[in-house]
Amino acid sequence: MLATVQQAAPLVTALLVAGAGGSAICADIGARTIREEIDAMEVLGVSAVQRLIVPRVLACMLVALLLNGMVSVIGVLGGYFFNVVLQDGTPGAYLASFSALAQLPDLWVGEIKALIFGFIAAVVAAYRGLHPPPGPKGVGDAVNQSVVITFLLLFVVNFVITLIYLQIVPAKLD
Repeated sequence: MLATVQQAAPLVTALLVAGAGGSAICADIGARTIREEIDAMEVLGVSAVQRLIVPRVLACMLVALLLNGMVSVIGVLGGYFFNVVLQDGTPGAYLASFSALAQLPDLWVGEIKALIFGFIAAVVAAYRGLHPPPGPKGVGDAVNQSVVITFLLLFVVNFVITLIYLQIVPAKLD
C-alpha cells in the first residue's frame, strides 16, 4: 500500500497524462504550427505561449493531481479487497499495517510527484508541438517523440525525487 501511494499511483498517473493528454497537446499544437497558425498569432501580437501553452500546462497539472488521488484510493481499496476478501485477512490488520508503515509525507510526496509529472508531460508535449519536423508526418513523429521523451524523463525525475525524499524524511520505525 505504501508503494501504491508513493510510487505506483504517481507513475500510472504520469503515464496516462503523458500518453493521452501529452499526445493530444502535441498533436494540436503541432498541427497549428505546420498550418502557420502560431506564426499568425505572433504577427497579431497574441502570445501563443500565454494563449495556448499555459492553460494546457495548468490543466495537465490539475488533472495529474486529481487522477493521482483517484488512483491512490483505488489502489489502497484494491489492496484491502485482495487482503481481506481473497486472502481472508482481517480488516483491522490491514488498517494497522497501513498506519504502522505510512505517514503523511508519503501521501504528500505522491501528490507532489504527480504535479511535477503533469508539468513535465505538458511542457515536453508543447515544446515538441511548437517545433515539429515539416509536414503532417512531422507532427506524428513529434507526438511519438514527445511521449517517449516524457516517459524517460518521468522515470529519471521519479528516481531523483524518491532519493531526495528518502534522505529528507526518515522511515517510520514504529
